[in-house]
Amino acid sequence: MKVLVLYYSLTGNTRKLAEAVAKGVREAGAEPVLRSTEEVTKEDFAEAAGIVAGSPVYFGTMAWQLKKVFDEFVTMRRQGRTENMVGAAFASAGNDTGGKETTIFSIINALMIYGCIIVGDPLDATGHYGVGCVGSPDDVALANASKLGKRAAELAMKISR
Repeated sequence: MKVLVLYYSLTGNTRKLAEAVAKGVREAGAEPVLRSTEEVTKEDFAEAAGIVAGSPVYFGTMAWQLKKVFDEFVTMRRQGRTENMVGAAFASAGNDTGGKETTIFSIINALMIYGCIIVGDPLDATGHYGVGCVGSPDDVALANASKLGKRAAELAMKISR
């Protein structure tokens, strides 16, 4: 079973979170498909049982590069190919009050419209909407990202049985 870990990263901070999410997916026994917004294909969406998407904060919302993927791949939604996938989100910011949660919510909104079943990070992480960090993720943020990936993959495996 595959879980798509989709991200846009300008500085590398969001990519580091994505790699930690992929590590958690692998720990759950699923196959992570780590793709940047430049690399992702419709086939990646079609083959996935879950999608965990991340972005840096751009004016309190996801980067246009990630939004562009959701806009361009909308036919996957129309075909029902994303319904009941597990969906989760993560974000990186340049400031403590830089909009991590609003960015996570913007990603969650898109995933809900795609028909995904949304999960936040587990209670042994932060127990909130998803994973966020300021600047380069520290060890705590990376551990939480891994926990989010593991949780998303475990739920995707349960649902797809």
